[in-house]
Amino acid sequence: MEPKYRLRLYLLTALILAGCGALLSRLYEFQIDRRAQFVANIPTTHTVEIREPGVRGRIVDRNGVVLARNRRSYEIVFNLEDIYYGYQEYKKSLTQAEEETGEGRDEIREPLQTQEEAPNEDVIVEAVREWVIPQLESFGLTGERYTKDIKTHYLTYRGLVPYRYRQDLTADQFAKIAVRSHEIPGVEVRVMPRRVYPYGALAGHIIGYVKQWAKGDIPDEYRGKENKNRHFQGDAKGLTGVEFTTDEFLRGEGGKRVLVRNERNKVIATEDYQPAREGAEVQLTIDSRIQFIVANVMRRIGRGAAVVMDPNTGEVLAMVSVPNFDPNDFIPAITRERFAEYNTNRARPLINRAIGRYIPGSTFKLPTAIAAARNDKTGTWHNCIGFSQFGKTKIRCWKTYGHGSLDLTDSIQRSCNPYFMSLAGTLGSRAMVDTFELVGFGKKSGILLPSEDPGFLPGSDTWKRKYPAASMTRATLAQFAIGQSQSLATPLQVCSIAATIANGGKYYQPRIVRRILGKNQKGETEVLKENIPIVKANLMDEGVSEAEMDIIRQGMWKAVNKLGGTATKVALEDVFIAAKTGTAQTGKTSIEHTHNAWTTSFAPFDTPRYAICVMVENGKSGGAVAGVLSQRIYREIFNMEAGLNTRITRLGTYAGNFDAFEKIEFPEGEVSPLNNSDEGETGDEVDDALLPDDHPVQVVPNKPPLPSIAPTPDQPAEDE
Repeated sequence: MEPKYRLRLYLLTALILAGCGALLSRLYEFQIDRRAQFVANIPTTHTVEIREPGVRGRIVDRNGVVLARNRRSYEIVFNLEDIYYGYQEYKKSLTQAEEETGEGRDEIREPLQTQEEAPNEDVIVEAVREWVIPQLESFGLTGERYTKDIKTHYLTYRGLVPYRYRQDLTADQFAKIAVRSHEIPGVEVRVMPRRVYPYGALAGHIIGYVKQWAKGDIPDEYRGKENKNRHFQGDAKGLTGVEFTTDEFLRGEGGKRVLVRNERNKVIATEDYQPAREGAEVQLTIDSRIQFIVANVMRRIGRGAAVVMDPNTGEVLAMVSVPNFDPNDFIPAITRERFAEYNTNRARPLINRAIGRYIPGSTFKLPTAIAAARNDKTGTWHNCIGFSQFGKTKIRCWKTYGHGSLDLTDSIQRSCNPYFMSLAGTLGSRAMVDTFELVGFGKKSGILLPSEDPGFLPGSDTWKRKYPAASMTRATLAQFAIGQSQSLATPLQVCSIAATIANGGKYYQPRIVRRILGKNQKGETEVLKENIPIVKANLMDEGVSEAEMDIIRQGMWKAVNKLGGTATKVALEDVFIAAKTGTAQTGKTSIEHTHNAWTTSFAPFDTPRYAICVMVENGKSGGAVAGVLSQRIYREIFNMEAGLNTRITRLGTYAGNFDAFEKIEFPEGEVSPLNNSDEGETGDEVDDALLPDDHPVQVVPNKPPLPSIAPTPDQPAEDE
């Protein structure tokens, strides 16, 4: 080969080798040395798992009328850490734009943080205030500023729990933002179930209300850095009423969404979706029509309670406490202004007076009569001279000149204090306490409502523990028999004693929940819990005969239907009612004595279907106040049975008052036709020395747990 060609070949070979070497060197640099750098710039995706809250089950009455359900709620939520990193990308893009144009802005030249660094809560607040809210306003959503609340939320939950920014979007707002929310990383709109109570305050104390999920309820499997891509949204939980006592059944099974996001945290697909499941349906024993009747009647007074029961099953058909509240006010969170209205109302609308304890007055003469029947004392007679003397203590009869000689039936009819005080002295405290406890006094009934009070019985074990140095004197026992002094009972308990007498001696456990229905894995409805009638005590097995029960029943019948009875204002023309009134002196102010008015009753007399107890705080007469209200309730119930349409409507709140009620009047022709001059007990028969302190004794359940309070928007700064 010619030398000149050989040289060319060598040069070509050298060039090829040099080129290959350079290429290999660059390949090594890009594929080995700088591999991590380029891999980091490759667009990647990651998944985010979101736990969705379960759908809460419905609450219905005995006829299927829906009292609590769910409706669609359009919400906008912030995933704060996603907003944080999106904001960092936004600032980074602005910095790059400045470098290209040569323009600078001091406010964006601060050091940028990366996803490897710990998110800064102040920057998150800045991102929401300066970046997110202005964009939402451009979408047509007027933005409230809750930046302080957002900071607190982030410090509590970090990125684990989305912040619920607005839960009151209209369908139009939801649609507008849903189309463009992907433009703001971390901002999401969603449709969620929200609790609603269609009839407002109708059965607020029974149903109760729910509280939004709060901190401390995060399961362990969602905690820790390894779960940063798992967002947890907890379930609302019942805080009061049946919402609380049946919460485990009402809570639905949570759902799950797995979202695929790109490197800019924008959602590009849904990888998996498991919808939340609805909880069980709770069927109450109440009849909404009767509840509506009682609620409207009880608005004639300022404070009090009424209970209607089926004496043959123990089912509560209505339970009303006034003043009342609207559970819708607590959904999703009560405003500070509204909560202040409830909380500062001295009438305490949030408590359920039907299961709170009060001095029962002469309604306690009924269980005293049962104690006599258990101990073969129903044949006892007593000559009432207008008072009874116990050492230096004199306890009067409401009829100051006396009733004369009376048996048990006449004593119930006329509510004679000396008769029952004498009877209690004959029986002794142990026989009295045992009988009262047998028929439900002095202990909780077990009804599925929170904060039920057990009441209080002088001479009981509870009394001995509270007053270890006290002794059961004859005067104390006498006051116990007529429901004064330390005696305390709930309207539910007093209603139960009327129901027990009505059905012939069976004390049924009071029930508010009838059954709980759920769905199995096949979607078929099944009974999860059935609350059947439970006889807690049968007086026929406790030494009481039918004849003795008839003596007590006849006394209650005569109290309503015979002249001289204390409950004649309960009477109806076409239905026989049996009743017992009571007027309890609860204390003494600087001006006068204070009282509670009671009437407990049942009807129809021969075939009882209803037992009713009405208690009125600051009522001056059991018959003229509570008795008239009871009569009105019976009239409306029997009209309903006769086919008169009782249309249930939404009930507003009633704030109550502290007025004293001498009597209740309804239009002429709607009250008892009997002309009775005897109003019955005045409640002022006990010596002042034996009365409580200078204020009404009214021991009620503890205040309900505090609800969720809606956050207050930030106030604009002076220079804004």
